[in-house]
Amino acid sequence: MKQKVIYYRDELNDEFAEDHIQAKKIDKTYRYLRSRILHVFWYRIIAMPFARIYMKLFFHHKIIGKEVFEKAGCCGYFLYGNHTHFLADAFVPAVLCRPLDVSVIVHPNNVSMPVLGRITPYLGALPLPDDGEAAKKFIQAVEKKIAGHECVMIYPEAHIWPYYTGIRPFTDASFRYPVKYRTPVFSLTNTYQKKKRGGRPMMVTYVDGPFYPKKGLSEKEQRKDLRNQVYAAMKKRAENNSVVKIRYEKIKS
Repeated sequence: MKQKVIYYRDELNDEFAEDHIQAKKIDKTYRYLRSRILHVFWYRIIAMPFARIYMKLFFHHKIIGKEVFEKAGCCGYFLYGNHTHFLADAFVPAVLCRPLDVSVIVHPNNVSMPVLGRITPYLGALPLPDDGEAAKKFIQAVEKKIAGHECVMIYPEAHIWPYYTGIRPFTDASFRYPVKYRTPVFSLTNTYQKKKRGGRPMMVTYVDGPFYPKKGLSEKEQRKDLRNQVYAAMKKRAENNSVVKIRYEKIKS
């Protein structure tokens, strides 16, 4: 397998998705809560079967540790993961968390595509808001998902680095949600491993948790502590990567 090399400068901000989409502004006119009927059609009837078939055929997908979700009981939760594939990252949470519905906090690019952008909101895409009025609606949508015992997926690395086998540093900003709602937190780590046959690597997803906001700490400290627990779990699981399809090298200044 020929190895591609990508050069980067900034682990926090460099983006390699190469989708070149002009993101629309997510303002007060954006509708976060959509038709339940259309959601069932696009998510459960169309997307879910396709996701399962795609992950099995393309990645020979395997999940390790899914049973930890049982420790959360009957409540909504937040799930954090590494961001390494434009399509698999949309499918893995849905396959992993079924029968729960999954909403994914995304960049506005994901709802700005000419055709697919009209469908992704019904698949659970929650684009980050661009103004205060939209932010209120965004928070209301997140609250409704959690209150409805659903999963809210977050990719704290924010930017896609295809087939990256490490865990990039990320801030604790997105951990304010589980601290605010006092909900369990889980992590998923997608790794790329060798198959017995064929050149394409298989994807193995590891699940860890639950992690909870620690009592006795300030809100800021709780966010940092949750971030550190998730980051440590993902770093440990990333050691299981055994295939480097794309090598990333930092440009020295």
